[in-house]
Amino acid sequence: MKRNLLAICTLGLLALVTSCAQAPQSPDTHEADIQALKDNEAQWNKDFQAKDAEKLAAHYADDAVLISPGSQPSIGKEAIHSALKDMVGDNALSLSFQAARVDVAKSGDFAFTQGSYTLTMTDPATKKPVNDKGSYVTVYKKQADGSWKAVSDIASSATPPGPALPAKK
Repeated sequence: MKRNLLAICTLGLLALVTSCAQAPQSPDTHEADIQALKDNEAQWNKDFQAKDAEKLAAHYADDAVLISPGSQPSIGKEAIHSALKDMVGDNALSLSFQAARVDVAKSGDFAFTQGSYTLTMTDPATKKPVNDKGSYVTVYKKQADGSWKAVSDIASSATPPGPALPAKK
């Protein structure tokens, strides 16, 4: 009888221990992911300095959206590549950006950066260089290979628009 009681208690304890055990957790990569995003944006700035449309477009996922001030959204990697190719064709182009905030979702598959940018480019109407500054938010998705690609890249200009041109008569 004591043996049966001991066996029942042992099985009960074993059931309790195994039911409380958690599935193995994946390693915490939060800090490494944040550093990877910072490194990615540092390279992205270098790619803008080099005016390399191919490398710039490689920062985006195939289904990404790029929203820039004064432009229609570029949807998809091909449209983004085309917009970037036009942009880097401007001899006056200078763009740099710096994240003030970088965060990664607890799940580890989505992240965002938020910061400021400065931009110089040629005004198509006046053919003179213009300066712009503003804010941006970029949403990233971790890819199967562990890299981060932008899925939504949105810039908002803080520079007030110039005076309206008079209507042609």
